[in-house]
Amino acid sequence: MTILGKEAILKEMEKGNIKIEPFDENMLGPASIDLHLSNAFRVFVHLPNALRMTDDMDFKAATKGLLIHNGETLTVQPGQTVLGITSEKVILGDGLSGWLEGRSRFARVGLLVHISASFMQPGICNHQVLEISNFGPIPLQLIPGTPICQFIFQRCESPGKYHGVFASQTPENFCLG
Repeated sequence: MTILGKEAILKEMEKGNIKIEPFDENMLGPASIDLHLSNAFRVFVHLPNALRMTDDMDFKAATKGLLIHNGETLTVQPGQTVLGITSEKVILGDGLSGWLEGRSRFARVGLLVHISASFMQPGICNHQVLEISNFGPIPLQLIPGTPICQFIFQRCESPGKYHGVFASQTPENFCLG
């Protein structure tokens, strides 16, 4: 497993194997790129029955979409989970994959940006959904536009391309339904 450093990330961007839309070089760290929280969220709702965990289960059946207006925040209570999505679209060539990770400044107050789905397949072309949980003891306010997570790039030993159900997720289609 090879993690790409800053220079390797920039070289792959020049080749067109990595695209981040929009991209600002200030987002680039020594071995990752910061991604920002959009204003589109999904909050969990109470259902009359248990949600059956099947291959065709739709997370939208247990959540409702919510758009936060400029200058507003979304408060996440201790023990609460909400879904968010990045402002940036990540596009990877078929020889690259990656991982979403939190940022330590937010993790230190109990904010998690993913529960268990941090791996991003080769060939993705979408905005990244975040499973945001507050594991701390105090309410946390989410502010759209905050660089909330980082994407770490990794080379694959052989090419592949993701064609799954979330292949074209955007803040717009994420929040609808």
